[in-house]
Order: sequence, then structure tokens, then C-alpha cells
Amino acid sequence: MLTVAPDIEVLARFGRALADPIRCRILLALRDAPAYPADLADTLGISRTRLSNHLACLRDCGLVVTVPDGRRTRYELADERLGHALDDLRTAVVAVETDRTCPDAGEKGCC
Repeated sequence: MLTVAPDIEVLARFGRALADPIRCRILLALRDAPAYPADLADTLGISRTRLSNHLACLRDCGLVVTVPDGRRTRYELADERLGHALDDLRTAVVAVETDRTCPDAGEKGCC
């Protein structure tokens, strides 16, 4: 059963998904077009196992969905508005000091 999460939970899931550079790259690739895992792995230059783990996280966060396509499974953004949100975030002006890192940058985790 699909339910709508409260606003804070949605933002937290989105933030956790974006906290990993590989997941960001996957989301940006899927923003451009749906893709098959093998093609995504090749495009991103990562192993299929590693990609699979990140896709599972993004699926659990509710940001991507699977679409059966014959014997294959295609991935796409769960909602086209996510592509617009990614574009808005990507182009937002952020004040960053180049000699500092985010305090949570070393933490791993997923939704």
C-alpha cells in the first residue's frame, strides 16, 4: 500500500538520499531519462552490485520506482517533479567555504 509521508519525513528521506554522491549521480542520470541498471552502472563507472545497493536505497526512500519491461527492469524517478527539484537544488546559490567540509560528510547511512 502506497501512503503519503508527512512533509518532514519526505524532506529527511530526500536529504539522506542526496547525502551520497553516487546516489546524487544516479538521480541526475534518471532525471535525464529512465535507465536499466546495467546501463547506469556503465555510465557511472561503478559495479552492478554497488549500483544495486544504491538503487535499493533510493527505492526505499521513495525516490525511484521500477518498471517491468519484458525480462528487464527499468528505473525511473518516482515523480517527474523530482527532476525539477533536483534542477532547483543543483542551481541554487550555496555559500561554501572551500577549505571546510560538512560535519556529517563522513557519516554513512540510508533511508
